[in-house]
Amino acid sequence: MTNKKKKVAFITGITGQDGSYLAELLLDKGYEVHGLIRRSSNSNLERIQYLLDDSRYQKRIFLHWGDLSDASRLFNLIQEIRPTEIYNLASQSDVKISFEMPAYTADVTAVGVLRILEAIRKIDKKIKFYQASSSEMFGKIREFPQSEKTEFHPRSPYAVAKLYGYWITKNYRESYDIFACNGILFNHESERRGDNFVTRKITKAAARIKLGLQKDLMLGTLDARRDWGYAPEYVQAMYLMMQQKKADDFVIATGETHSVKEFVEAAFKYLGLDWKKYVKQDKKYLRPAEVDILCGNIAKAKKVLDWQPKVKFKELVKIMVEADFELVKKELRK
Repeated sequence: MTNKKKKVAFITGITGQDGSYLAELLLDKGYEVHGLIRRSSNSNLERIQYLLDDSRYQKRIFLHWGDLSDASRLFNLIQEIRPTEIYNLASQSDVKISFEMPAYTADVTAVGVLRILEAIRKIDKKIKFYQASSSEMFGKIREFPQSEKTEFHPRSPYAVAKLYGYWITKNYRESYDIFACNGILFNHESERRGDNFVTRKITKAAARIKLGLQKDLMLGTLDARRDWGYAPEYVQAMYLMMQQKKADDFVIATGETHSVKEFVEAAFKYLGLDWKKYVKQDKKYLRPAEVDILCGNIAKAKKVLDWQPKVKFKELVKIMVEADFELVKKELRK
């Protein structure tokens, strides 16, 4: 009997929504998992604390201080860990903040990808690499729905930085024969979504309003339309991309589009509230350049990865509202 090579994953952004779900998925598949955490994230382990506390995983999960802006640290970590797979999920991912901090966003979200790829090229070109690309790259859309062949037109410093990450990943794949793939993931949410994202802002506010802790909710545009899916299903797609014989790029989405207004309406309705009484618009939340509509074509993912989403829009909203309602009730009891 031959021993299979131990699978070792290195996840940047492990403390985020996607990182926590991906870490759990890989641990359940027998991986040794290493995660990169920024020094400023030392009090932000709540999404992965349950993994750190689980006796089944404690000997197979390791955290390392580091940052995508620090090339030497990334190189030394990759050389020390010798991962079989690297999932780059870390970035400055707030679109609005990217307009306020464009240089920082470019350094981390764009050049950070190059730093990892250079480390792979120099250390071991057999290391597989996954880049978390974004539907924001499509921006001012050229066709509907958007597929892997759709032309890009980014509308924010974040999207431009993600586009660099996308192209440098393809470039290293083609130039150095590195297994490097892009997951062009459309919006994916969950009860672990950060409070600064509009979906979580809505569900948390609805719960707080229902329980008398908040009077209203301030939002920017209600007309923007997005393709919203459920994050745990999307990390499964990441894993599947990395198991292919040949690296490629895939759109991951639901194929449905809904407006921010529809999300608000569904969330408030679930709690028996009339959203019109509580939701107000404020220009300060508007982007300098808005992305009006996004909707993904997942024909390729269905065919090659045998992947398709199960959780649809209304169920996603229900999952998030229920989780936030319970969370706010706990806060009240404290």
